[in-house]
Amino acid sequence: MGEYARSLAIARAASRRWPDAGIRFVLSSAAPYAADVPFPATLVASSPTFHSAPVIELLEKWRPDIVVFDNAGRTAQLRAARRLGARVVYISARTRQRRKAFRWRWMRLIDEHWIAYPEFIAGSVGFFESFKLKILGRPAVRFLDVILAPGDAAKQGAVLSRTGCHAGGFVLVVPGGGTGHPGANDATDQFMAAARSLAAGGTKTVYVGPAGCADIRADAGAAGEPNWLHLGPLPQDELAELMRAARLVVANGGSTLLQAIACGSACIAVPIAQDQAGRIQRCVAAGVAFAAALDSGRIMQAAAQLLRNESQRAELAGRASGLGLADGVEIAVQAMCGLLEPARDVVRS
Repeated sequence: MGEYARSLAIARAASRRWPDAGIRFVLSSAAPYAADVPFPATLVASSPTFHSAPVIELLEKWRPDIVVFDNAGRTAQLRAARRLGARVVYISARTRQRRKAFRWRWMRLIDEHWIAYPEFIAGSVGFFESFKLKILGRPAVRFLDVILAPGDAAKQGAVLSRTGCHAGGFVLVVPGGGTGHPGANDATDQFMAAARSLAAGGTKTVYVGPAGCADIRADAGAAGEPNWLHLGPLPQDELAELMRAARLVVANGGSTLLQAIACGSACIAVPIAQDQAGRIQRCVAAGVAFAAALDSGRIMQAAAQLLRNESQRAELAGRASGLGLADGVEIAVQAMCGLLEPARDVVRS
């Protein structure tokens, strides 16, 4: 979900920058968002990484100017894009994908390597990475910081009115897209249980995301819980306004955490994937997040502690605001301007 949300934000920005551009996505037909993508899409049976033939067929037929591989892709796909004259962008969101992008073979194929997190989280360009860049003179490396819609007071007012919330008066819980990860298949259930406990204790709690299996039936009786509000997935701009207005945000350790920090929110970060623990540790070390284990009781305890300790909560929010994270969408669009101006076709694989 994080890759799709990031690519969608970049695609929309590219569409605003180049209104006549053709933009196409390649997506798994099994993805929950595949039916609602607002751009033309080629659907394959699973991740496009595993379906080089249709991806290459699309490239050959469509001849894009820029191809963006977001945390996915095979060498054959990158080679095909280069052979057809496209400029190649690769976005790495995990350590393993970053290592792939810094292999000699891939560095020769990639024009731009965008690292999906701020430098203080992802780590600066290392000695061997710098050595390779110096030898090859490519690709350009950029840190996207955070993909986040700009603040909109009118939109925030509309969202708060619709949800019956007021700024600073609720806790926002966002577990993510709901996809299971090894060792954390019950993540949604743990987030949901913690959120319901907060609501039962008298704290206005807004839960954004899918229900856990154990809580689908429980939601049916939520009308009698005045402090509980379960929303389904929201557009990123609306979610950002809820983050900006929340007293506290409980999120996973992926892109959602960075978005909440960029909104200047006090955050509790809960790892739901192996790569998230290290990211959360860096945020805790920077004093911009509070960590909790993936356990409803631990999440509840961490939230209760921060809600009781206003000075600690305010310090987290203040340091988060002070980071001044850059707009990754703007960084991406400016980089594409440098690759090709005016761009005519942008394809995401």
